[in-house]
Amino acid sequence: MGTRTLPDDDPMLVPQTHDEAERKVTALELFFDLVFVFAFTQVTAAMAANPSAEGLARGMLVLGAVWWAWVGYAWLTNAIDPEEGVTRLVFFAVMASMLVVSLAIPEAFDDDAVVFAGAYAVVRFLQIGLYALSDDDVDLRHAVQRLGTTTAISCGLLLAAAFTDGTLQGALWALALLIDFGGGLLSGTGGWRVSAGHFAERHGLIVIIALGESIVALGVGASEEELTGPVVLAAVLGTALTAALWWVYFDVVALVAERHLHEATGAVRNAMARDSYSYIHLLMIAGIVLVALGIKKTLGEVDEPLKTVPAVALCGGAALYLVGHVLFRLRNVRTVAWRRIAAAALCLALIPLAREIDALVTLTAITAVYVVMIAYEAVRYAEARDRIRHMPA
Repeated sequence: MGTRTLPDDDPMLVPQTHDEAERKVTALELFFDLVFVFAFTQVTAAMAANPSAEGLARGMLVLGAVWWAWVGYAWLTNAIDPEEGVTRLVFFAVMASMLVVSLAIPEAFDDDAVVFAGAYAVVRFLQIGLYALSDDDVDLRHAVQRLGTTTAISCGLLLAAAFTDGTLQGALWALALLIDFGGGLLSGTGGWRVSAGHFAERHGLIVIIALGESIVALGVGASEEELTGPVVLAAVLGTALTAALWWVYFDVVALVAERHLHEATGAVRNAMARDSYSYIHLLMIAGIVLVALGIKKTLGEVDEPLKTVPAVALCGGAALYLVGHVLFRLRNVRTVAWRRIAAAALCLALIPLAREIDALVTLTAITAVYVVMIAYEAVRYAEARDRIRHMPA
């Protein structure tokens, strides 16, 4: 069946919800997610320290691994209460292991490769252990067994990669991620359970965490420079761009997506949760991290053109974030957001220009693309936006 293109105020975008028992995100989950702020910061710092194509590729591979670890716990806490019994203590152990993973990120392909692989394996297998201990559901146990197989292979490949270098090391990393992500698709969604409100809220919070990392990168970058007029202006523009990233997701998109997840049931809901959140959200997170890198580099050279990798990070990251939104909408409501495709294309078109003009001008242009797009959507679809935002949950 072909893709349908509907206007934003089409009632299909705003399905009615039905009552169902919903779990809420717990204080422990919020506390647990804080360690990922540091992980995202470390990814940005590692790419900033090695602003080359190799450094960018390594950063994206590490981000993919960190994301998949977080996804596993998002599904876990959707099925069990992390604050009950020994589970709380295990979560603290996972946080400690994830902190070690984060500390090893800058040298994950070099001196700390073994430390990264070992700590990462602890994080992944503790998740599986919690599933095994916390639930007696036979279907879920079968699903966990499938997960355990791909996890063991993936972690084994990362450990093997720690003893190699160069192209072979990169290939082993890529294969490990391919097995993890591909295993999630090939093994299906049978046996898993999804509490729609909790699942959507948890992913919304990780988007905020990634945006928070952008603010951290912006602040660190500005603190390293003399506070001249251009640096202050760049910091303000960076904040405006980060706010625009927040607006694009939370103004309407997050609300509509959650309501569609509520409407779905059984295997359909599971597949929607997997595709829309576990996979497509990675594009958004990667886009945010790349934008953070671009902003950090802009603050260091406001009156000079960006080099190739920072230009790709800033402009390409802004485009990738919008592409994630286009796919998110396509998967959930089967419509195409052409204006966001156009905005993404404009961001990409700025990459070669960013290598010729001052970095501050490039940041201004990217921010302007987002602001104009948001203003157009807010005015053009004001009635539908108001209805969506004020519809009873």
